Amino acid sequence: MNEVNYTYYKSPIGTLKIGGTLQYINQVSFIDSQNEYVQPSGNNPLLNECVEELIEYFNGKRRSFDIPIYQKGTDFQTKVWSELLNINFGKTISYMMLAKRLGDPNCIRAAASSNGKNNICIIVPCHRVIGSNGQLVGYAGGLWRKKWLLEHENKIANGVQTLF
Repeated sequence: MNEVNYTYYKSPIGTLKIGGTLQYINQVSFIDSQNEYVQPSGNNPLLNECVEELIEYFNGKRRSFDIPIYQKGTDFQTKVWSELLNINFGKTISYMMLAKRLGDPNCIRAAASSNGKNNICIIVPCHRVIGSNGQLVGYAGGLWRKKWLLEHENKIANGVQTLF
Protein backbone atom coordinates (compact mmCIF):
# COMPACT_ATOMS: atom_id res chain seq x y z
CA MET A 1 0.00 0.00 0.00
CA ASN A 2 2.86 2.40 0.76
CA GLU A 3 4.94 1.31 -2.20
CA VAL A 4 6.69 4.27 -3.82
CA ASN A 5 6.21 4.61 -7.56
CA TYR A 6 8.14 6.94 -9.87
CA THR A 7 7.52 8.93 -13.00
CA TYR A 8 9.32 11.74 -14.79
CA TYR A 9 8.37 15.12 -16.19
CA LYS A 10 10.54 17.04 -18.65
CA SER A 11 10.09 20.58 -17.37
CA PRO A 12 11.37 23.70 -19.13
CA ILE A 13 14.40 23.61 -16.79
CA GLY A 14 15.20 19.91 -16.73
CA THR A 15 13.81 16.51 -15.94
CA LEU A 16 11.96 16.11 -12.65
CA LYS A 17 11.83 12.76 -10.89
CA ILE A 18 8.51 12.41 -9.08
CA GLY A 19 7.99 9.76 -6.44
CA GLY A 20 4.96 8.91 -4.40
CA THR A 21 2.56 6.38 -2.99
CA LEU A 22 -1.13 6.17 -3.74
CA GLN A 23 -1.67 8.58 -0.78
CA TYR A 24 1.01 11.27 -1.21
CA ILE A 25 3.95 12.64 -3.19
CA ASN A 26 7.26 12.35 -1.33
CA GLN A 27 9.78 13.39 -3.98
CA VAL A 28 10.09 15.99 -6.71
CA SER A 29 13.72 16.53 -7.65
CA PHE A 30 15.78 17.52 -10.65
CA ILE A 31 17.90 14.77 -12.15
CA ASP A 32 21.00 15.62 -14.10
CA SER A 33 22.49 12.16 -14.37
CA GLN A 34 21.36 8.78 -15.69
CA ASN A 35 22.52 7.38 -12.31
CA GLU A 36 19.51 9.07 -10.70
CA TYR A 37 17.06 7.45 -13.10
CA VAL A 38 14.90 4.51 -12.01
CA GLN A 39 12.38 2.75 -14.17
CA PRO A 40 8.92 4.36 -13.95
CA SER A 41 6.73 1.99 -12.00
CA GLY A 42 3.12 1.17 -11.34
CA ASN A 43 -0.07 2.86 -12.38
CA ASN A 44 -0.33 5.68 -9.86
CA PRO A 45 -2.99 8.31 -10.59
CA LEU A 46 -1.46 10.65 -7.98
CA LEU A 47 1.79 10.81 -9.95
CA ASN A 48 -0.18 11.76 -13.06
CA GLU A 49 -2.04 14.43 -11.09
CA CYS A 50 1.28 15.80 -9.82
CA VAL A 51 2.64 16.03 -13.36
CA GLU A 52 -0.52 17.87 -14.43
CA GLU A 53 -0.16 20.38 -11.58
CA LEU A 54 3.52 20.92 -12.48
CA ILE A 55 2.58 21.50 -16.13
CA GLU A 56 0.02 24.10 -14.98
CA TYR A 57 2.69 25.74 -12.78
CA PHE A 58 5.19 25.97 -15.63
CA ASN A 59 2.47 27.27 -17.95
CA GLY A 60 1.70 30.07 -15.48
CA LYS A 61 -1.76 28.75 -14.62
CA ARG A 62 -1.02 27.46 -11.08
CA ARG A 63 0.40 29.35 -8.10
CA SER A 64 -0.06 26.69 -5.42
CA PHE A 65 -0.40 22.92 -5.38
CA ASP A 66 -3.29 20.76 -4.21
CA ILE A 67 -1.49 17.44 -4.36
CA PRO A 68 -1.04 15.67 -0.98
CA ILE A 69 2.61 15.60 0.08
CA TYR A 70 4.64 13.99 2.84
CA GLN A 71 8.32 13.85 3.58
CA LYS A 72 10.00 12.15 6.48
CA GLY A 73 12.13 14.37 8.68
CA THR A 74 12.78 15.56 12.19
CA ASP A 75 10.19 17.70 13.95
CA PHE A 76 12.31 20.77 13.17
CA GLN A 77 12.68 19.88 9.48
CA THR A 78 8.94 19.32 9.22
CA LYS A 79 8.35 22.72 10.81
CA VAL A 80 10.71 24.38 8.29
CA TRP A 81 9.07 22.65 5.33
CA SER A 82 5.63 23.68 6.59
CA GLU A 83 6.81 27.29 6.88
CA LEU A 84 8.09 27.21 3.29
CA LEU A 85 4.52 26.54 2.17
CA ASN A 86 3.57 29.93 3.68
CA ILE A 87 5.84 31.91 1.34
CA ASN A 88 3.59 33.50 -1.24
CA PHE A 89 3.99 32.82 -4.94
CA GLY A 90 6.22 35.42 -6.55
CA LYS A 91 7.74 36.47 -3.21
CA THR A 92 11.01 35.67 -1.46
CA ILE A 93 12.20 35.71 2.14
CA SER A 94 15.71 35.54 3.57
CA TYR A 95 17.08 32.66 5.60
CA MET A 96 17.07 35.06 8.58
CA MET A 97 13.38 35.82 8.02
CA LEU A 98 12.72 32.08 7.83
CA ALA A 99 14.46 31.59 11.17
CA LYS A 100 12.43 34.45 12.69
CA ARG A 101 9.20 32.95 11.35
CA LEU A 102 10.20 29.72 13.09
CA GLY A 103 10.47 31.70 16.33
CA ASP A 104 14.26 31.75 16.80
CA PRO A 105 16.63 34.01 14.83
CA ASN A 106 19.52 31.89 16.16
CA CYS A 107 18.32 28.82 14.25
CA ILE A 108 19.28 30.34 10.89
CA ARG A 109 21.87 27.65 10.05
CA ALA A 110 19.57 24.82 11.08
CA ALA A 111 16.74 26.39 9.07
CA ALA A 112 19.01 26.73 6.03
CA SER A 113 20.17 23.12 6.41
CA SER A 114 16.57 21.86 6.67
CA ASN A 115 15.61 23.99 3.66
CA GLY A 116 18.37 22.24 1.72
CA LYS A 117 17.04 18.81 2.71
CA ASN A 118 13.62 19.46 1.17
CA ASN A 119 12.86 16.55 -1.19
CA ILE A 120 9.78 18.09 -2.83
CA CYS A 121 11.13 21.00 -4.86
CA ILE A 122 8.82 23.56 -6.44
CA ILE A 123 5.75 22.24 -4.56
CA VAL A 124 7.49 22.97 -1.24
CA PRO A 125 9.04 26.22 -2.48
CA CYS A 126 12.54 26.17 -1.00
CA HIS A 127 13.61 28.22 -4.03
CA ARG A 128 11.85 31.25 -2.51
CA VAL A 129 14.46 31.56 0.27
CA ILE A 130 17.39 33.84 -0.56
CA GLY A 131 20.36 35.38 1.24
CA SER A 132 19.88 38.28 3.65
CA ASN A 133 21.77 40.48 1.19
CA GLY A 134 19.17 39.70 -1.50
CA GLN A 135 21.51 37.37 -3.39
CA LEU A 136 20.68 33.92 -4.68
CA VAL A 137 22.39 31.32 -2.50
CA GLY A 138 22.06 27.57 -2.19
CA TYR A 139 19.74 25.46 -4.30
CA ALA A 140 20.13 21.72 -4.79
CA GLY A 141 18.84 22.04 -8.36
CA GLY A 142 21.46 24.68 -9.19
CA LEU A 143 21.35 28.45 -8.82
CA TRP A 144 20.42 28.91 -12.48
CA ARG A 145 17.21 26.95 -11.84
CA LYS A 146 16.47 28.93 -8.68
CA LYS A 147 16.86 32.14 -10.68
CA TRP A 148 14.60 30.80 -13.46
CA LEU A 149 11.89 29.74 -10.98
CA LEU A 150 11.92 33.08 -9.16
CA GLU A 151 11.81 35.06 -12.41
CA HIS A 152 9.02 32.81 -13.73
CA GLU A 153 6.92 33.39 -10.62
CA ASN A 154 7.71 37.10 -10.49
CA LYS A 155 6.72 37.57 -14.13
CA ILE A 156 3.38 35.83 -13.56
CA ALA A 157 2.68 37.53 -10.23
CA ASN A 158 3.86 41.02 -11.13
CA GLY A 159 4.39 41.21 -14.88
CA VAL A 160 8.09 41.95 -14.27
CA GLN A 161 10.61 40.42 -16.67
CA THR A 162 13.68 40.02 -14.46
CA LEU A 163 14.24 39.87 -10.73
CA PHE A 164 17.97 39.11 -10.43
